[in-house]
Amino acid sequence: MAGKTLYDKLWEDHVVHTEDDGSCLIYIDRQLLHEVTSPQAFDGLRLSKRLPWRTQRNLAVADHNVPTTERDKGIIDAVSRLQVETLDNNCKEFGITEFDMGDIRQGIVHVIGPEQGATLPGMTVVCGDSHTSTHGASAALAFGIGTSEVEHALATQCLIQKKAKNFLIRVNGKTLPGVTAKDLILAIIGKIGTAGGTGYTIEFGGEAITALSMEARMTICNMAIEAGARAGLIAVDDTTIEYYRDRPYSPKGHDWHAAVTHWRKLYSDHDAVFDKIFEFNAADVKPQVTWGTSPEMVSPVDDTVPDPQQETDAVKREGMLRALKYMGLQPGQKNHRHQGR
Repeated sequence: MAGKTLYDKLWEDHVVHTEDDGSCLIYIDRQLLHEVTSPQAFDGLRLSKRLPWRTQRNLAVADHNVPTTERDKGIIDAVSRLQVETLDNNCKEFGITEFDMGDIRQGIVHVIGPEQGATLPGMTVVCGDSHTSTHGASAALAFGIGTSEVEHALATQCLIQKKAKNFLIRVNGKTLPGVTAKDLILAIIGKIGTAGGTGYTIEFGGEAITALSMEARMTICNMAIEAGARAGLIAVDDTTIEYYRDRPYSPKGHDWHAAVTHWRKLYSDHDAVFDKIFEFNAADVKPQVTWGTSPEMVSPVDDTVPDPQQETDAVKREGMLRALKYMGLQPGQKNHRHQGR
């Protein structure tokens, strides 16, 4: 019997019920809420006269409409202010913890989870935001959901899902100086396209991935959605364990040791079978430049803007022409310019 992928393990750990058509009811360990996709969900609870099933498994933060500076002056835009105030009121009414605008813990919804230890290895994590895949950096099965699903997760702490296929992207070797995690993931998307991961959960592995910091791994998994994938995953290792040590929401004492023992098993078995595998060498990746309007429209910094006339696919060619017109670039133009003093 073949081994299991990391995605297989996470999925099987959370399945509550499986229907004949393959759809599954899966348990959600953590839901993150923000002010844009949650108002209708809370209204739905009121209309149905329901309460959140597990309030402590939900964590809210206002992050889309808050000002970056001079917060003491409040939010000037009326619509933005209403959205943030609505989240504040909903969280107070339903007893959900919120990092509000004045809370020192407030931040980007995809950052506060790992930063506080509220999203941990092995969890299922959802949020009404497509880039929830960010949390896969810690071997959490994390994906974005729609507003109706936000309500369903609030009411039941479960969601109906169908299992995706397994896709392994292995980045071998070491990166060149100056090459960042964003360069790696842009190079990957440039190779497989923005639909390359459609229908899959992508696991990222290889020497170049394990060498990354947790923050850099979050960058990789954040962009998995831009490759068309449902979620992105990176296996647990020492970097993961040390990142979560002593975080406010992380387990403590005996619970910490028990958690680490479990987390150490969150990797794909050596004989696990993937539906799709893509490998490339990190040393081949140079800093990337986006020349178009899609994440797949990238090329190395020392390359030139591509010529749409060289593209045989008519649809892609038309897309390239529109992108270059929008960007104000010309085919053959150098990606960088030398400036003298």
